[in-house]
Amino acid sequence: MEALAAVTSYYMPAAAAKPVSAAHGTRDPRAWEAAQDFEAQFVSTLFQSMFESMEQESPFGGGPGETMFRSLLVDQYGREVSKAGGIGIADDIYREILKLQEASR
Repeated sequence: MEALAAVTSYYMPAAAAKPVSAAHGTRDPRAWEAAQDFEAQFVSTLFQSMFESMEQESPFGGGPGETMFRSLLVDQYGREVSKAGGIGIADDIYREILKLQEASR
């Protein structure tokens, strides 16, 4: 848990930027959800690399249970970081989704 706190405090400043809005002042909920899902997956991948390099904590760390459920925990960490403001990728992805939608019309 200390590692998560350290990473989130580094990547999520106290005054996180608000998500971008569409030209009409409202967000497209499906596009925003897709952008947040992408960011959550990206952050989960970063966390997975971080957790693989950490030693197992004693006396209850390690074992087949931790191995089985670590990926689920890391995925949830990624989702929570993304929900809390993330690292800024969701805003960029959202803008690109809107551009692609406008270009396809």
